[in-house]
Amino acid sequence: MNITITFRHMAGTEAVKKYAHDKVAKLQKFLRQAMTAQVTLSVEGTDHIADVNVSSGSQHFHATERSNDMYSSIDVVVDKLDRQIRSSKGASMAKKRGGTSAAEFAAEVEREGGDRD
Repeated sequence: MNITITFRHMAGTEAVKKYAHDKVAKLQKFLRQAMTAQVTLSVEGTDHIADVNVSSGSQHFHATERSNDMYSSIDVVVDKLDRQIRSSKGASMAKKRGGTSAAEFAAEVEREGGDRD
């Protein structure tokens, strides 16, 4: 696991750096292969921006968040990446099994007219 943190237009503190590293490192448990992440933390006016690129094997994920607090920006961007990783994992598992995804299943149930018993 390789996590690079870059600060732009702001003085980077160890507390923010450690916080971002710890949050992004938790994404590794959802990935099969070793993760490489580039985290860019910046300030534009009063906005604090967290931009994260994650690569794991052939999978690539990207998310950006802008808010008034750097810590909340980091939290939200990690939540976005978590959602992306989980949804891609579900799609790949459905594809591997030859089954339908949850959205396709719901559409099939709607077409059939309701409950499946």
